[in-house]
Amino acid sequence: MEQELSLEYLRVVERAAIACARTMGQGDRHKSDQVAVEAMREEMDTVGMDGTVVIGEGERDRAPMLYIGEKVGLASHDRHHQYPAVDIAVDPLEGTNLCATGEPNAITVLAASEHGGLLHAPDLYMEKIIVGPLCKGAVDLEAPPERNLKAIAKRLERKVGDLVVTVLDRPRHEKLIADIRKAGARIRLISDGDLSAGISAAVSDMGVHAVMGTGGAPEGVLTAAALKCLNGQILARLVVSTKEHRERTARMGITDPRRIYDTADLAPGKKIIFASTGVTPGGLLRGVRFFGGGTRTQSVIMTYEDRQIRFIDSVHIEKGAKDVRIRFY
Repeated sequence: MEQELSLEYLRVVERAAIACARTMGQGDRHKSDQVAVEAMREEMDTVGMDGTVVIGEGERDRAPMLYIGEKVGLASHDRHHQYPAVDIAVDPLEGTNLCATGEPNAITVLAASEHGGLLHAPDLYMEKIIVGPLCKGAVDLEAPPERNLKAIAKRLERKVGDLVVTVLDRPRHEKLIADIRKAGARIRLISDGDLSAGISAAVSDMGVHAVMGTGGAPEGVLTAAALKCLNGQILARLVVSTKEHRERTARMGITDPRRIYDTADLAPGKKIIFASTGVTPGGLLRGVRFFGGGTRTQSVIMTYEDRQIRFIDSVHIEKGAKDVRIRFY
């Protein structure tokens, strides 16, 4: 599945990135999200798969959705051939506000696995702690930040004061931020985009040693798919605080809302593909660049079974374009 479909999924995230990059800086987050969804859906329907969306667009944002249970791929309109059954998790535009305002780190994201390989997470919030490969197994979601930071520092053979922790800049994180600062670590506050921040924590030389705080559960599953390929770790627990939350988790088959999920619980699949393309410039991926006659994109494709991480720089030349000059670097 990985060899057959990974480059197909690259096309999907590239096309979505190019579509919403054209709305960058226009201040209309819903338009940015909508064009990303439409481009992703249209491109996915050309992929040779029998796909089912298990994680789609966020209900909280009342956004145009690739909805949970939606069938995608050639099998949805070609019944004469048999295609591999695939579970799909998407975030057509992670960082809608970032794209709308032209800020860094907006990305398009898709993860896929064999059937049952991705947790069907409800669209709730989720407590998370994310670390890279060297700190795998050193952290505890229920431990105070100071203890986790000391454990991370010990694994990395450095002082707590040398660590950088990424936290979403939200009122709900006031105590967490205070605790991290009291422990002596440094903080990188972000307005949006905890998925790309989580991936960065597992990539060397990104200057991020952990991600802590509460963010979306669907983004947590997508992060887990990437971290499984990168050998990092995410520990997470759903925030279930109302009767409606409990009913929603029960409908999705979650019997223990207080369960702490590890990476392999969120992404148990053996054949996982993770694909992402940069929309606006960021630390992990460059954004979409337009030039006379085409566009240029930078993407990452990760495959778990093959243990491959590929950064792909693509030039997309428009039909009929003449005298296109491409710079190699």
